[in-house]
Amino acid sequence: MNDILPEIAGTWRYLESEVQDIVSSYGYNEIRLPILEYTELFKRSIGEVTDIVEKEMYTFLDRNDESLTLRPEATASVVRAGLTNGLLHNQKQKLWTAGPMFRYEKPQKGRYRQFHQFDVEALGYEGPDVDAELIIMSARMWKRLGIDKIRLEINSLGVAESRASYREALVEYFTGVKNQLDEDSIRRLAQNPLRILDSKNPDMQDIVAAAPVMLDYLDEESAAHFAGLRSLLDAAGIDYEINPRLVRGLDYYSRTVFEWITDALGSQGAVCSGGRYDGLVEKLGGRSTPAVGWAMGIERFVALFEACGGKAPPSPPDVYIAALGDGTVARGFALAEELRDRVSGIRVDTNLGGGSFKAQMKRADKSGAAYALILGEQELSEGRIGCKPLRTSEEQESIALENLATVLHDKLSG
Repeated sequence: MNDILPEIAGTWRYLESEVQDIVSSYGYNEIRLPILEYTELFKRSIGEVTDIVEKEMYTFLDRNDESLTLRPEATASVVRAGLTNGLLHNQKQKLWTAGPMFRYEKPQKGRYRQFHQFDVEALGYEGPDVDAELIIMSARMWKRLGIDKIRLEINSLGVAESRASYREALVEYFTGVKNQLDEDSIRRLAQNPLRILDSKNPDMQDIVAAAPVMLDYLDEESAAHFAGLRSLLDAAGIDYEINPRLVRGLDYYSRTVFEWITDALGSQGAVCSGGRYDGLVEKLGGRSTPAVGWAMGIERFVALFEACGGKAPPSPPDVYIAALGDGTVARGFALAEELRDRVSGIRVDTNLGGGSFKAQMKRADKSGAAYALILGEQELSEGRIGCKPLRTSEEQESIALENLATVLHDKLSG
């Protein structure tokens, strides 16, 4: 678990603001969720035969011996909130949330045990159009932020019935090569053979590559859904690769799955992953409700943004007030508040801790402010203030205090 220090927090804030602006422009509304949930929620939704539930969750008993878990992902919590608050009763919802998640796993570059995700979910929408919208929305993020070291992979997992046929084919294939499987794959063979396709063991890759392909077992409706998605992505000019080995690590996914993958952070890895989970709402006690969404790890998002040369725009103060002499400090503080009241959005930094005129001007320059406002005893007695440009070669000017807000508004807006 790591601290997000001031020098990087500005980049986080900038990227989060950009993403929030984009998803809001598509009609998605924010929902805020608790960090703790009952453990059973994740066992039922994610699946007990998954690495997350078996190895990675932070789970403990509270004082009433209730089993609680720090959320390892957000989708189950979004669905739980929708059900307990009546948001899914004859309604469709387009929601987003963001915040910390927790998994006890081996830390890697850009991955932590407390990590942060941005999560977008659409519930109640059945067709491939919303799948396409979510992918196109994420593509807009990369374009807007200048992120180009990334590619899209898509696949379809079909529905439960077609996956059952595919499961039989996988069991038959992997049983035939059982003596070559690693320990995890042998265990998954009896419980969830699709998870073998997600193996990260390099020694398993050739075996996985020769396994049957899910797309050959798709039911007619899932095949049509996948074709519709591809058609919409083609029309929108979104480049993608069909990866028949792409599966999701959580049990609730069906039909569309996709990942945005980068090689810019060392080993190949997903930055944004998602897909359709039409059975999850019903699994958690609601009515059958189609749903689709994606999640993005913010740590890796920030790292990728920087790897592509991205920098958050600076946000220095607009003005720095330097005050020197009797009565000037108090007047400077009052003046700062007047400017904040009268000039919309102005950023005012006030000199703190005293100091000589030279020391205060050094601080003003270091702050990055566009202007230093200089208030000495003479200026105070005359009802005026010095305004010195710090980023241009313009001359310092003297401004009547009563006109300062108007003058600064014009300067900053111009």
